[in-house]
Amino acid sequence: MTLPVPSPGLVIRYDYLWSRESAQGRAQGKDRPSCIVVASDNSVTPRFVVLLPITHSSPRDGDVGIEIPARVRRAIGLDDEPAWVVVSEYNVDEWPSPGVASIPGKPSTYAYGYLPPALFAEVKKQFIACAESTARVTRNT
Repeated sequence: MTLPVPSPGLVIRYDYLWSRESAQGRAQGKDRPSCIVVASDNSVTPRFVVLLPITHSSPRDGDVGIEIPARVRRAIGLDDEPAWVVVSEYNVDEWPSPGVASIPGKPSTYAYGYLPPALFAEVKKQFIACAESTARVTRNT
């Protein structure tokens, strides 16, 4: 299995475990497109990535999501259904990860492609805002 080099903005197929699933005791999630938002330097061992889920469901109460425009979905090979990058939760995993899966119908392909720079900049900005907001809440309780 040859995985792509992890880099910010890359959309991969990944076994994403939602925080609500983890709280219920589940240890495995569902293979879904996920966006790498942070990747540690390749000289660091172990190497880690921060992954954001991509879902067809519009954001739930308390979740923050950024809709992926149809033209972007088509360009990177996602399906035609509306999709959101959820920026209010994330998984951290070691790279390479056994949670990375091949794209359906493409057994040796693990990445869809990259989000366009402007869209990824918005994803990153909103992710940082959510992370800072959560950190402030955690410190104040």
